[in-house]
Amino acid sequence: QVRLVESGGGLVQPGGSLRLSCAASGFTFSSYWMYWVRQAPGKGLEWVSRISTGGGVTYYADSVKGRFTISRDNAQNTLYLQMNSLKSEDTAMYYCAKDQHPGFNTGSYDQLNWGQGTQVTVSS
Repeated sequence: QVRLVESGGGLVQPGGSLRLSCAASGFTFSSYWMYWVRQAPGKGLEWVSRISTGGGVTYYADSVKGRFTISRDNAQNTLYLQMNSLKSEDTAMYYCAKDQHPGFNTGSYDQLNWGQGTQVTVSS
């Protein structure tokens, strides 16, 4: 079955960096758009970034553009999120997700398979 396991979260000071990873298994990783979605305490889900099947197309939320970089290694079935210049408002649970439909970027939360999340806390 589909399995998405995030890692790399933690506590970091403002201005610092973290690299999140998501190990995928149970499906043909290279056939699916992949996403990072976050949820801050007391708030709703927020799209952070998404990447096409081959990695050539990426999108970012305005709030992270220029600071975060999404990438994928299809040979290693792994999704990444490099986060630089972190701010307190980046504090959230970060989820890795895959689209349920191969080759499609459905852009709907209810059309995704989700990992369990990794906590990122930005604080001095």
